[in-house]
Amino acid sequence: MSDSLSPLLTSVNRADCIDFLESKMKAEVTNRFEGKSEMTAFSSDYISMQVTPQSSWQMKLLATSDTTKLICVVSTACAPACDSSVRFYTTDWKELPASSYLTLPVSDDFLDLPDSLQSYEVRDAAEQADMLLMKAVLSAENDSLVFTFTTPDYMDKEAAAKLKPYLRRPVVYVWKGNGYERSASH
Repeated sequence: MSDSLSPLLTSVNRADCIDFLESKMKAEVTNRFEGKSEMTAFSSDYISMQVTPQSSWQMKLLATSDTTKLICVVSTACAPACDSSVRFYTTDWKELPASSYLTLPVSDDFLDLPDSLQSYEVRDAAEQADMLLMKAVLSAENDSLVFTFTTPDYMDKEAAAKLKPYLRRPVVYVWKGNGYERSASH
């Protein structure tokens, strides 16, 4: 992995984290900004890293065929509402177009506002949800990717409370060998 993909962590930092976890120790290192970064999970196909108190990343190795794999990387920043980016790479770290493997959810996937809704207060609250923020989480146990709507976390508390009854469950995607497909249960 190129240092440019994880600018706060040197290759030595990353190797130390793996060594610490394999030795059943806390995998915490001092990053380039003199802050603490911790690898929270590591397996043959998954890594989770808390880079700073406000940022994290996860990587998952996904099979596209018997011999070919690609890497899905989720980077998340929270300030305070969390928002994630999802990227895909070949195993030699060439970036692939994310749209080839994933169609991201949209606001309507998280909000269920009936057309017949007459409440001005709820409609006004929905208009305050003017920026789509989502937290994405890769599963360590399987090939799922879950998106949670975090826009209400940056909104005025009263407006967020008015929207709460209309929020849907997180959107779940499952890896199907050639891309993520939305789970049928959603």
